[in-house]
Amino acid sequence: MSEHMSDREALLELLRENVREQRRARRWRLITRGVFLAVVVLIAISIGRFEFAAEEEVGPHTAEVRIDGPIMADSAASAEQVIRGLERAFEADDVAGVVLRINSPGGSAVHARQINEALRNLRDDHEDIPVHAVIEDVGASGAYYVAAAADQIHVNESSIVGSIGVIMGSFGIEEAMERLGIERRLYTAGADKAFLDPFGPENPEHVEHLQTMLDDIHEQFIDAVRSGRGERIEEAGMDEDELFSGLVWTGRQSLETGLTDEIGSVRSVARDVIGEEEIVDYTARRDLLSQLAERFGTALGVGAYETLQRLEMQPR
Repeated sequence: MSEHMSDREALLELLRENVREQRRARRWRLITRGVFLAVVVLIAISIGRFEFAAEEEVGPHTAEVRIDGPIMADSAASAEQVIRGLERAFEADDVAGVVLRINSPGGSAVHARQINEALRNLRDDHEDIPVHAVIEDVGASGAYYVAAAADQIHVNESSIVGSIGVIMGSFGIEEAMERLGIERRLYTAGADKAFLDPFGPENPEHVEHLQTMLDDIHEQFIDAVRSGRGERIEEAGMDEDELFSGLVWTGRQSLETGLTDEIGSVRSVARDVIGEEEIVDYTARRDLLSQLAERFGTALGVGAYETLQRLEMQPR
């Protein structure tokens, strides 16, 4: 009996030691994460100071603002981010011209319109600073909406340009739900609150109303293009029904439609058109320290919470 108890105590002690080792490992993981966060923050501060110092020493130059990826809230190409970059570029000392480097399939009509209007206002306030859009891989839909506000649009022969249209997608699965025996239960206050509910049958009146909304946004898009490109489109003699149908063209084809002006790159535009080969990037980026604090703070918080939860469930 005593030998059996001795084996049991040895086993319990082994289990306790294993628990203690796990606790030590978790503590070290939390400490390591904290140290890593501190190091990254210090590096970010150093980089920020270096970039600020570099901007102070810049002489005559071409300012660049990038629009990369989808134009929408919480993206690198949101209206807030792009407009911040444009404002910095126009207000910088010794700036000879501004280049929008565009590589985007479009996105939010609201954000694209906000950037377009902000760019027009900045051009009015700084009439001596030319603005050129350079479309690289793609400048379509909302991205072209933005580009239309520039003095000139430059492309590569193989760029994808256009898509002057508006789209909204949905789905309908009511038949699949019926086959599976799934009953939709939806409670609303307001006759049209369940507007375009994908789980129910399509309502023709709702579809008609949606189409009027899309047509209205489309007209706003067309008006912005006509305002920025009207004379050049008329000179090209392009049929507007086709031009504004949502089709896309290659960069070389877009020259013939009046949608763009010349073949060129950011560097060639800075050198040959603006006349200042040195390029300074004024693209606004999300506060790096805030991103890091949020990301690693969340990771540390989750890690600590999980550790406490596990410890509470383990024998001491």
